Amino acid sequence: MSTRTPLMAGNWKMHHGPAAAARLTAEIGAAASSHQGVDVALFVPFVSLSAAVSAAGRRLQIGAQNAHERQSGAFTGEVSCAMLAEICPLVLLGHSERRHLYGESSTLIGSKVATALESGLEVVLCVGETLDERESGATLEVVSAQLAAGLDSVGGEQVSRVTIAYEPVWAIGTGRNATPQQAGDACRAVRDWLRDRYGDAADVLRILYGGSVNPGNWAEIAAEPDVDGALVGGASLEAESFNRLIAISAAA
Repeated sequence: MSTRTPLMAGNWKMHHGPAAAARLTAEIGAAASSHQGVDVALFVPFVSLSAAVSAAGRRLQIGAQNAHERQSGAFTGEVSCAMLAEICPLVLLGHSERRHLYGESSTLIGSKVATALESGLEVVLCVGETLDERESGATLEVVSAQLAAGLDSVGGEQVSRVTIAYEPVWAIGTGRNATPQQAGDACRAVRDWLRDRYGDAADVLRILYGGSVNPGNWAEIAAEPDVDGALVGGASLEAESFNRLIAISAAA
């Protein structure tokens, strides 16, 4: 049995301003307090970070959804890792929407990961393939390349502060779902890659699954031995559904 503590991480994307964030964070934090065997995090919009941190309590970690690769400069509209580190402990990097909607390359994401770790932040790094890539049999090649670039500057002494989120792009908001076996196989492949790079450290690193996770499909996916939690989108936007996911993880 794995000794890795499950992590349930909600990604609110562009939802919930400060007032709503404070209310929802408090509701989720109360549920998190009753499930000591599960870590819980919320990635919230920049403008809601302070409100969420204030409402979070001790059992809930708050993180940002993105950061710039430089620490300061003439980058209008951007937020640095150093700034974030004054507010929150976590940052989400490499999400498929950043890659595919905003053209962020794996090399750029690797620079962001390095800067975040240098700033003292912990990182959740997202990787995953598109439908075309999966159907052409390129899943392992694509994910391996994303891992190699994303972790290019991350040594063995830093990797313990990184969590990997495998998110099949073809199963995010499309109505298609990966089977538990597909999710488990992909997460196992990620761990094998990490083991080749970092040795036994791979056995303690957490690997999350993120692909339209909801209370109806999570129990079977959570039972996969290399799945250590979930990166949850839509089902994290309401306390009832996200708290059910936390409870399922606690019972797994």
